[in-house]
Amino acid sequence: MKALPKVELHLHHEGAAPPAFIRQLAYERKVDISRAFDAEGGYAFEGFQHFLQVYEAATSVLRTPEDYARLTKAVLEDRAEDGVIYCETFLSPDFCGGGDVAAWRDYLAAIVEAAKQAEAAHGILWRGVVTAVRHFGPEQAKRTSLCAAETAGDWITGFGMGGDETKGKQGDFAYAFDQAREAGLRLTTHAGEFGGPESVWEAIRDLHVERIGHGVRAIEDARLVEELAARQITLEVCPGSNVALGLYKDFAAHPIARLRDAGVKITVSTDDPPFFHTNLPREYDMLAESFGWDESDFRALNQTAAEAAFCDTETRARIMKKLETE
Repeated sequence: MKALPKVELHLHHEGAAPPAFIRQLAYERKVDISRAFDAEGGYAFEGFQHFLQVYEAATSVLRTPEDYARLTKAVLEDRAEDGVIYCETFLSPDFCGGGDVAAWRDYLAAIVEAAKQAEAAHGILWRGVVTAVRHFGPEQAKRTSLCAAETAGDWITGFGMGGDETKGKQGDFAYAFDQAREAGLRLTTHAGEFGGPESVWEAIRDLHVERIGHGVRAIEDARLVEELAARQITLEVCPGSNVALGLYKDFAAHPIARLRDAGVKITVSTDDPPFFHTNLPREYDMLAESFGWDESDFRALNQTAAEAAFCDTETRARIMKKLETE
């Protein structure tokens, strides 16, 4: 599974930071975030709300464009090691300059330069999806969306929303999504994880997204499953994350296979891999063990992911060629 070429569409940039990298930055900054780690040095949390707190504590030591350049290098090296040939990463200007467009440009320039270096060194292609943080509220989301709109182009290709699904409604953020859409950005949002099936309906109805982050609780509503299949909306499924956060007791109980069998477009990603002690080869191994999926199934999943990627035609052609020949 490690050698199989892979496409990953749902990865949080800060959430992919190796714990040792964050601990080193905390040491350099003389910041005590020791409560974010367990005795072995890994991230430590209990439940989703605590996870969000630990995530933001870890992110707090990332303070400069250079920090994000270093982070990008570390994250993309890990992805390349796992056989990822194309990756889309969620980036939030809230963490990169506080939502200020000028500051965001500086952070983005450092990130893109590091991404170019990673492509030259490892052959991995990377694009950014600017992401609003839902529990920061709709007004802050407008600022984040403006940052996305002002830097939309070949590298920033999408806009989405993560964070606490229990805060507000998807429609509260419609202005931010409309602003991003008008700038030519393609849209996704987290829904159907802790928010339940209704949050997926809201995402479709109020935000008009073409992809859904997670979306797995759609399985609780047969009509919604039919709607997703009919509209060809792609789900960015992260099984290991769902299991780690207690949404399902194990991989065998996860609805990914039932959603796929119902005709819903499914992709597989890792979300925040070091937090959940996972990587894409492990995700594939667990899915193979739980559902009997083989190499042809995973090649089909990656074909679906390539088709759903927020990239231009030329980049997609490069991805497809790699999937076919490697």
